[in-house]
Amino acid sequence: MQGTIDGFSYGAVTPVAAFLMACLGAALGLRCTNRSLRTERSFKAGWLALGATSIGSGIWTMHFIAMMGFSVDGVTIGYDKPITFASLAVAIGMVGVGIFIVGYRGATGMALVTGGTITGLGVATMHYLGMAGMRLEGQFEYDTVTVALSVVIAVVAATTALWAAVSVHGFLPSLGASVVMAVAVSGMHYTGMAALSVHLHPGALPDTAAADAATAPLVPLLIGPGCFLILAAVVVMFDPLMVMGTPDWNDPGNAGTGRPPGIPAQRQVPRFGTHADPASFHSRPRDPAPPGEW
Repeated sequence: MQGTIDGFSYGAVTPVAAFLMACLGAALGLRCTNRSLRTERSFKAGWLALGATSIGSGIWTMHFIAMMGFSVDGVTIGYDKPITFASLAVAIGMVGVGIFIVGYRGATGMALVTGGTITGLGVATMHYLGMAGMRLEGQFEYDTVTVALSVVIAVVAATTALWAAVSVHGFLPSLGASVVMAVAVSGMHYTGMAALSVHLHPGALPDTAAADAATAPLVPLLIGPGCFLILAAVVVMFDPLMVMGTPDWNDPGNAGTGRPPGIPAQRQVPRFGTHADPASFHSRPRDPAPPGEW
């Protein structure tokens, strides 16, 4: 028997909340990746890891907030916890691989294609692994063409996000890039859901409280990743370079000085006089002595 699917049981509440969580995760991840480019090498890995965890947690949280609005008429939906958390680990791990590639290799064509493909496949894998963790009296079937389209959307979105992470500077441009990424990730999610159909088992019994029961097991699962995103936001808020960037990152005064952007000018030290550089005394030519003093 064909099941009746409703992906918007709570109207626009779940899509909007899911989109906002995707924006938060993407914004934090992009800013952390950008911050890693302007820090010492010993701290680069930490910022990249924080960025990967932020993006992965944001995408995972977005997926399951959106799934709160998913219901199958007359059927109770449950979730397998090991598979559900495995999807979170896959999202963070594969997003991390892509971010580390771009973070250390830069925005080269090969790095972006490789990192974007791995990250996009990680997002798609997280989505379909999370769907595999759902438990109900029925069987899922997917349309192959629509699934392939959702994977393409994920790869393109991931590649664009990685390019923005290392190429777009400034708070507002990065915020705009995170919104674009959130739109693409949300589009990938609902494209994947459009490929889904449910065939109920003959023995499935109607349950009028199925929609409310479906959301109950999801709420505790979302607490951990949600708290992490809040803590990551606090880290970003208290790091001036994360929000404002370096003061002279785009300083027009750097033009014509031969200095790369972001490198402050060296302090000018007088060669001679009261505040002279002590090293200059060794190189100062001595005045010739008067003839009578030879």
